[in-house]
Amino acid sequence: MSVKTKLSFMISFIVLLLLAMNVVLNDYWARRNLRSAAEAEMLRISTHMGVSISKFRNSLNVIDELLTLPDGRSIGDYVPPDKLNEFYKSVGPNIMMEKMIDAHPGVLDIMLFSSSKQDKAVSTEEDVWANQFFQFHMNKLEDFVENSQERELIEQTFEGETVVYETHLGTREVLKGFFPSSDNPPYVLGIVLDKEMAVDKAVEEQRLNQVIIAVALLIVFAFCSYLLSGTIIRPIRAILWKVNEVALGRFDAPIAVKSKDELGQLAIRINAMSKNLGIYMNKLKMAFEENSVMKEYLESFINHTTDAIHVVDMQGRVTQVNLAFEELFGWSSEEAIGHVLPLVPEPYAEEEQQAIQALTAGKVLGARETMRMTKSGEWIAVSVTTSPIRDRRGAMWAVASITRDMTSRNKMDELLRQSEKLTTVGQLAAGVAHEIRNPLTTLRGFLQLQQQTNKFNVRHTDIMLSELDRINLIVGEFLILAKPQASKFEIKDVRFVLGDVISLLDSQAHLCNVIFITDFCEEPCEISCEENQLKQVFINILKNAIEAMLQGGEIWIRVKPEGRHIKIEIKDSGSGIPEEMISKIGNPFVTGKETGTGLGIMVSQRIIDHHHGMMEISSTVDVGTTVTIALPTIPKQGDTTGGNKLS
Repeated sequence: MSVKTKLSFMISFIVLLLLAMNVVLNDYWARRNLRSAAEAEMLRISTHMGVSISKFRNSLNVIDELLTLPDGRSIGDYVPPDKLNEFYKSVGPNIMMEKMIDAHPGVLDIMLFSSSKQDKAVSTEEDVWANQFFQFHMNKLEDFVENSQERELIEQTFEGETVVYETHLGTREVLKGFFPSSDNPPYVLGIVLDKEMAVDKAVEEQRLNQVIIAVALLIVFAFCSYLLSGTIIRPIRAILWKVNEVALGRFDAPIAVKSKDELGQLAIRINAMSKNLGIYMNKLKMAFEENSVMKEYLESFINHTTDAIHVVDMQGRVTQVNLAFEELFGWSSEEAIGHVLPLVPEPYAEEEQQAIQALTAGKVLGARETMRMTKSGEWIAVSVTTSPIRDRRGAMWAVASITRDMTSRNKMDELLRQSEKLTTVGQLAAGVAHEIRNPLTTLRGFLQLQQQTNKFNVRHTDIMLSELDRINLIVGEFLILAKPQASKFEIKDVRFVLGDVISLLDSQAHLCNVIFITDFCEEPCEISCEENQLKQVFINILKNAIEAMLQGGEIWIRVKPEGRHIKIEIKDSGSGIPEEMISKIGNPFVTGKETGTGLGIMVSQRIIDHHHGMMEISSTVDVGTTVTIALPTIPKQGDTTGGNKLS
């Protein structure tokens, strides 16, 4: 059903209620007014009858006085009773009652009542004949009224109170009225009026007229309301049309505004809203196209990058992985998404937890080298970059990790270190040969002496064993550089590691007229390190310092703790490094030596980074170079902040 029809029905229904209420109220007031009119008519009839009866009684009294005999007897004493009754009937109140009933069709009966308490004797001799004549027309109350309630009402009327009420005569509804008189003797005039003729019939006729008028008005109002609804709904239909156009994505055609009322203002607002929506929709389409392109680009980048990418929520459940993740770790996307995967080996769980806590605290973490575990249980060396994913309020709800397999790079680094070791071995060969020749000369001399004397000297034996131990130490340190070693971190005192390297290079330093000056602190300087790799770093730095001092000189080596790190400082007095080259040191094949490869410092920096330390080089031309290395210490018991990585 349309709004127009509904509105027409609503208006018609309201009019119908009003018309029905009007009919009911008119019916009520008409019935009430007609009842009042009927009672007034009965009162007028009783008044006219009372006046007529009073005149009639007065006339009879006058006649009675005129016809009274000298002896005091009236005409009634000589006239027979039957003749007197005929006279009363011909000229008495009955004739007037019948005429009154004929004149008023609604009047059913008029009666005169005498009280049961009234004495039949007359008060005076003069009105005997008149009273007898009047009483002939009276009805005795006890003879006519059988209803005790009605008898009480008539007796109440004798006391001067008018009584009118509704009752039934058989199946007919009537109005009965009892009206008192002021004559003597008193009487009550009773009038019976047909209620249907006097009230109901007139009410029904008026009701019928009202209903006919109401129906006619309702039809007219229904037609007019239908036309009025169309006029009211017309702007709403235009607005509805515009809303449908907007719903279909057509924003160009505006609503024709013909009025300035509320609907006109609404149409203007809808036109403005449609225009703005059109602008926004164009922007959204452009943004959607850009987002689609960007989404495809990112999906292509994520799925085709060689780095494994996965996202986990704060409960550790995987929410997204790329193809490289599946290839690296062995879990398919169906197996990974929605589950907590054992990617972090147990020894590295605390390290991973600390990284998550740092991200939650708002810190930025760089790439860190660690270990991860695949689906088959294999441990792989990886470089992990972890980043937080935050919502609009800044709360972190997920963590994205980019994992790069470092196995190949570590193998290459190992090859570079081995190459650098071989280069170092070749350069150290002369010094080692010279260092070994000295104790060998001593051993040969003592052996020849014992052969010639044919005597065994214990003191010479101790010296020979000491020289053999020295040869064994030099060869052992030399072999460390010559063969690959398994990477295994152990707790070592950096002073002792550096002392071993100094002993190894001491012979070469003597050949180059270089002196090592050490300044080691007395307190322990323990670190977690891979001893052979750390020795390679110190050998590279000390060898570079020796080679930088062509005329010889001193190399100062200082070891001391600073906060949570052990600081190693190696300073020479050589030719120095130009300032423009310092920023390039560490890149492959960047070197200031004619026969150098530039790989030594690069390998050394990677080893220091692998130990979570820092290496800094500062130099001044013709003054010297200082290499500063900082390595994290072993945290003391109860200290959870010691040994932090350098950033």
